Amino acid sequence: MRWSDRQQALLQAMGLRLWLPADAAVEAPAEAMAGPAAETTAKLAPSSPPMPAPVAPPPARLVAFESTPAPAAPATPRQPVALLAPDTTAAPDSPVHAMDWPALQAAVAGCRACGLCETRRHTVFGVGHPRARLMVVGEAPGEQEDLSGEPFVGAAGQLLDRMLAALGLTRGEAEPGRQVFIANTLKCRPPRNRNPAPEELAACQPYLERQVALVQPRVILAMGKFAVQTLLGSDAPVGKLRGQVHRWRGVPLVVTYHPAYLLRQPADKARAWDDLCLAREVMAQATERA
Repeated sequence: MRWSDRQQALLQAMGLRLWLPADAAVEAPAEAMAGPAAETTAKLAPSSPPMPAPVAPPPARLVAFESTPAPAAPATPRQPVALLAPDTTAAPDSPVHAMDWPALQAAVAGCRACGLCETRRHTVFGVGHPRARLMVVGEAPGEQEDLSGEPFVGAAGQLLDRMLAALGLTRGEAEPGRQVFIANTLKCRPPRNRNPAPEELAACQPYLERQVALVQPRVILAMGKFAVQTLLGSDAPVGKLRGQVHRWRGVPLVVTYHPAYLLRQPADKARAWDDLCLAREVMAQATERA
């Protein structure tokens, strides 16, 4: 059966979709819609019920560190954060472990313990308050860090600053409770930003360990694979180690993603925000006990 042009117009005006076999689905001529069928359509269209608007799916969970406020203090008393078994590994006997801040900084600046000293422009010692409550440990300096001599600059550094600001913390001048100390596992940039070699990490490890001992942070935030390998001695993926509180020589340690990784995988910013909140909670509890 073939519907006439007028019947087709009436059915369409009532919101009914017309199905035609493939061999009969020919386009109606434009002049057919200009006759009586078009007039009938105009009269019937207002009385037809409006089609419901499509419901938009719920937005994906995004974390905008630049505008996320610091978590409000809970109304109920905090439950203690569960710590993993304490690390009882003693610091190795090394001259570095007896240095004060000026001696340590001079030792890093003149270090020639591995081949990275041949290609570096500047050593990257660290920045922040020398007795900060939160210590951030990254991986290796990049090109911008090698040029400036400061850790976490460029796009990754800007993201880290926003992450810290979301918790009310800063690397800049502020009251001691809001300042952090930032250091890297390596103090020199590997050429072409390649991954650190095991012997390079081993050469720099005493410097990092002494920095932690001098800062005496309430919590360490280890960012990225090589920070985790250096401090925890684990090859497990960051994703499996985050979400819990480890210990490094008695100091609580929280694992999270490196900002450079988050720039490539922004979907993991929500998990990184959870890690930051965990670190803040541990720091707050340690401050209450102090």
